[in-house]
Amino acid sequence: MSGERGSVTLWMVGMVAVVMAVGGIAVDLWRGLSAHRELASLVDAAAVAAGSGIDEGSWRLEGKLALDPVAVSDRVSAAVAAQSPAAGVTVSVETSPDGSEATVAGASSVELTLLGLLVDGDLDLSARATVSPTLSP
Repeated sequence: MSGERGSVTLWMVGMVAVVMAVGGIAVDLWRGLSAHRELASLVDAAAVAAGSGIDEGSWRLEGKLALDPVAVSDRVSAAVAAQSPAAGVTVSVETSPDGSEATVAGASSVELTLLGLLVDGDLDLSARATVSPTLSP
């Protein structure tokens, strides 16, 4: 019996470490999922805006439905500004040379709180959407 003194303390220290790790995963996971959902929503809204940036001259003169890179960029900028994203969120847009599609990409990172004690660095997030030109009423 005398050789077991302090064993409960060791067990409790171990259990606290496990609870901290599980709690850190839970807290940081939900923060990461929430931030990713917000980023994906922002990229989707920007992609919808990009899809309506058609080249009107090409449409009227040739009947060709293509994206205008300047109009796409302007519409994406306006859509991103309207969403007022969190600090550190970057959104970029790339229009194909023939104007057949545009790709909107977003990136962000989430600072790890409790898991930051165990792991060095942040959780990097990204979202991407590709859209073809559409006519909106």
